[in-house]
Formats: sequence, structure tokens, C-alpha cells
Amino acid sequence: MTHLAEAFARACRDAGSELALFEGVSRQLRELVPFDGAALFAADPATLMGTSAVRVENVEHSLCDTYWEREFLVEDELLFRDVARSSPGVGTLYETTGDRPDRSARYREYLAPQGYGDELRAAFRLGGTTWGLLDLYRDRSRKAFTRRERDQVRQLAPVVAGALRGFAARTPVASADGGPGTALFDDRGVLLSLDAAAERLFEEIGGARWLTFPVAMTPVRSVAARAGAVALGRDRGPAQLRLRAASGRWLVLHGSCLRRPDGSQGPVAVTVEPARSEQIAPIMVEAYSLTPREQQVTRAVARGLSSQEIAAELVLSAHTVRDYLKTIFTKVGVSSRGELVAKLHASLPFETAEMVER
Repeated sequence: MTHLAEAFARACRDAGSELALFEGVSRQLRELVPFDGAALFAADPATLMGTSAVRVENVEHSLCDTYWEREFLVEDELLFRDVARSSPGVGTLYETTGDRPDRSARYREYLAPQGYGDELRAAFRLGGTTWGLLDLYRDRSRKAFTRRERDQVRQLAPVVAGALRGFAARTPVASADGGPGTALFDDRGVLLSLDAAAERLFEEIGGARWLTFPVAMTPVRSVAARAGAVALGRDRGPAQLRLRAASGRWLVLHGSCLRRPDGSQGPVAVTVEPARSEQIAPIMVEAYSLTPREQQVTRAVARGLSSQEIAAELVLSAHTVRDYLKTIFTKVGVSSRGELVAKLHASLPFETAEMVER
């Protein structure tokens, strides 16, 4: 491993939050793979939608509004879902389009207007699970990303993924009190109306500037965009996202495209509410590298089942269930069911987004 690669790995190990991680990754990655603009997102492993931890560098604010609408509503080259499912987990726009980037709507309408040429996208993936997403841009006057640079990103991506997974695994307990809120968005992602609960929870997600700072509302915009795509048959559901808000709580966002009485497409409703333990369990079991059977037992515990009920459901003996529980407790670092369930509600306070200008 080169000196720069070692510095990259050290930056990942030393980061105290997702945003601190992305700052260090950006600084070190720029030495290995020079770039002029970037976007780094933490992601919900189940849906690949960007959550609250976001770092954006040298991107025009006005273009952030439509970033996720493009991702879900426009058929394009090198979409995140395709990158994450690909064998390498990384790709470049010039290579994907055969050096004809104008075939991409994202290039024509997003990259080119900002003076960018080639784009490199990658999934921060570990063991088949994606914990974050990377989007790098290079000025149009510079050479395209090389295959060697792409391979370097591929080798380093699991290091970042491991760090992101680690944040989910070491979070302290947080409250899940409070009721849901609802907001309506039009087909362009413009906020039409919202109730008091949604306003309060949006501020938890995006901070005091949530209404005027597009980057901070990445999770809300991505859920609304995916709901619209599902309604149009361009994507499959669910339009659901789990995230840790800046307040320190796990929240869940649900998106649904409404219909008018005449059958035409109506606004998109986004509901946001505190997460239940069974909704967080899938993220936690991934974070602690639990086996498939251990995951099943953990989810059953999150649903409140007793050892006997778990044994009956999974066709195991109660003794075997107890053995699984001992192993799970050791991996997660708890000593009881109550502590395990409490950890499923875990959260780590962090800033929601950072925008770095040119």
C-alpha cells in the first residue's frame, strides 16, 4: 500500500463523524485521484438513497434541487443503482458512453453547464452492502479519469464503507418519542404544504436552514423523487429511507404519489416519523456483521418475541436460540435483550450537510 493509501486509511480510522470522514476522504482522495467537484453521501443500505450525512464540493446550489429527481426519474447512464449492482462498483461517464458524454442527460443538463467533463461514480460497498455513494467531477479542460484511477477508487471504497458501517455499530441510545408529520411536494420536488410535525422533523434533519439549503434536504428530496418514479413505473419500491437526524434520532421517511379523483397524478406525500426498532434492526445487523440466522433472531427480538416464540418461528430449539443470543450479545456488545433493543434505537448526533465552494 502506498504512502497516500495509508494516509487515506488512517483518515477513515480517525474520523469522529460521517462528515469528518467525508472531509478526510475528500482531502486524501484528491491526492490519489484529482478532481474538481464532488458529492459524497451516506446511504441507506436497503434503498441506496442518500441520507443526512452529505458533503458537496463545487456544485452550483441551484442544481442541487434536481439532483435526485434526475437520479430516479430520468433514464441515464451510470445511475447509482447500476453502479452499486455492478461487479466493480465504480465507473466513469466517458468510458460508459464510449467517449460520447452528450448521450447522458445528466452530462448535458448538470455537468456541462458547470464546466465539468468526465464523472466518476462509486459505491462505498463492503461485503455486498452499500453504505455510501461517491460522485467525482473533473473539469472539461482536463483529461478523463483513467482506468488506473478508477481501480484505485475501487480498492479504497471498502475502507470508507467499513468506516460508515462502524458509525452505525457504535451509536448510543436515543429516544424515539413523537408522532409523524406529512408534507406534499409537486412533481418538480417543490414543497407545497406541510404540517407542524413535519416542519419540526425537517428541522431535525436539515437544521434551521432546511428550507433554503438544498443539500441538507437530500433524504427528503430523494424519497419524493423515488416515490414519483415508482408511480410512473420507472422504479420499484419502496420509497422509504432510514436516517439519523442531526437531533440524534433515527427517523423513517415514506414517500407516496397521490392521485386526483380523475385518476391523474397528484402531489407526492412524504411522511416522516421516529423509527421503530424493527425498522432499524436491518441496518444494525449489517453493521455488526451478523450471520443470516443471527439476523433472523435479532429481528425477532426487535419484534418482542420470546425465546420460545423465536424457536417456534425459526424451527429451532429454545436452547439453540439462547446460544444465538449469546453470540449476538457478544458481537453487539450488550448483555441483555433490553440493551439489544435499545441499541436498535441508537443514534449519533452529527451535522447534516456541508457545502464547500470553489
